[in-house]
Amino acid sequence: MSPWTKFKIKLTKREKYYVFAGVSFILIFLIIQFALFPFFEAKAKIKRSVQTNERALKEIILLSSEYKALGKDSKYIQRALALRKKDFALFSFLEKQAGRAGVKSNIKHMKPSTSTTTGSYKESSVEMNLEDITLKQLVNYLYFVESPEYLVRIKRLSIKQSTGNPEFLTALIHVITYQ
Repeated sequence: MSPWTKFKIKLTKREKYYVFAGVSFILIFLIIQFALFPFFEAKAKIKRSVQTNERALKEIILLSSEYKALGKDSKYIQRALALRKKDFALFSFLEKQAGRAGVKSNIKHMKPSTSTTTGSYKESSVEMNLEDITLKQLVNYLYFVESPEYLVRIKRLSIKQSTGNPEFLTALIHVITYQ
């Protein structure tokens, strides 16, 4: 005889309905708790992971394009350095261009800066101060100085009106090149 045979419970139709509803409720709760919630959490986790990986991929693509551009710039610099005279000096180049633009007498000072290494190239720079020059003289000088042929570019330029005569300008120019 089975141990369960002692406990035969007779239920009315209404009580059977309540027991069935309670068991159904518990089963639905267990299915939701242990099947649906983990499924939706996993789906949200995968979605977040995909978004994170998409952002990482976009960043990699951006870095790749920057790397390619830097590679092209590096080849351009190598070509320009190969074509430039071996005895090129930024200081003397700037003096020569100042004479060409007619502002050599307006140079208050020229201060070469220490070279810093940028990748495999050394960056050398000169800071110069021009006083009492006209706008036309400044534009001409800047035109002569900014030279892709010699890899010379203006890194920083500060212009203000001259204190003595408002018709004239004072310019502080920071010029760089690569070696």
